[in-house]
Amino acid sequence: MTPTPVGQHLPRTGHGPTEHGPRVDRRSRARDWSEIQERMLVPLYEAVYERLDVGPATRLLGLGCGAGLALLMAASRGAAVTGVDTSSDRLAHARERLLPAGRNPRVRGHADARIVDGSPGAVRADPAGYTVVTAFEPIGCLAGDAEDLGGLLAEATPLAGRGAAVVLTGWGPAERCATASVLRVATRLAEPVRGTGNWRPAHRDDLEQVARRAGLRPDGSGRVACPFGYADVDSAVRGLLSTGLFDPAIATTDQVQVNKELAEALHPYQRQDGTVWMPNVFRYLIARTP
Repeated sequence: MTPTPVGQHLPRTGHGPTEHGPRVDRRSRARDWSEIQERMLVPLYEAVYERLDVGPATRLLGLGCGAGLALLMAASRGAAVTGVDTSSDRLAHARERLLPAGRNPRVRGHADARIVDGSPGAVRADPAGYTVVTAFEPIGCLAGDAEDLGGLLAEATPLAGRGAAVVLTGWGPAERCATASVLRVATRLAEPVRGTGNWRPAHRDDLEQVARRAGLRPDGSGRVACPFGYADVDSAVRGLLSTGLFDPAIATTDQVQVNKELAEALHPYQRQDGTVWMPNVFRYLIARTP
């Protein structure tokens, strides 16, 4: 499902230690993201692509593309895709999934796919302009995440054609997101560390405010159910840690303490068969470039 880094990926996507953050095994984190967490937002990707009729005529730029699952889904619909991120470890998975020269011999690759390590400013402009720009890392979870997304858009929107769709996504209301109660653990444990992006409840107009500040025109929105489901508590802990949302807490306490309290917070969502199930709702906004 984390994340930003990408401007939107900083502490919340676990791309590595922040100014206050712990040293982490980035490769392991990237693997857990790719194998466990990234798929949690598949219903969101599908809903957006269906609404925008993403297909062979689409030239898509994915901001914070991570391990590339959303790009792969767009490419499978015939779109020409470009992904950008600052996590080289996650991008290694994206290249394996999408590029013909990837290391996985079972993947044929997509000739129209491009993967860029860096910020949107490092992306080579498409002469015709991108028709769709996606920011699938949800905001409305950390203080300052809207500002991070605004920075990404400032670099990315000049690459889009006139009237292109820019997709912004965010967490739904806390009362409709079971994971919100688990994320509060990160905030409580990281309280002594200031300026590290503490969890906050989503605000109703978060996405609209970002769009307006970026000079974009809102053109429709929707809500999508994206439950977080895991095989067991250990898998849930690994998946959630891979988002990077808990890094400030790890820096303030330690890995063992965070793992313990995170596992305890997950117990109310553990079912009799040992699986973990947390219903969530995410929101997307489609905005248009001038």
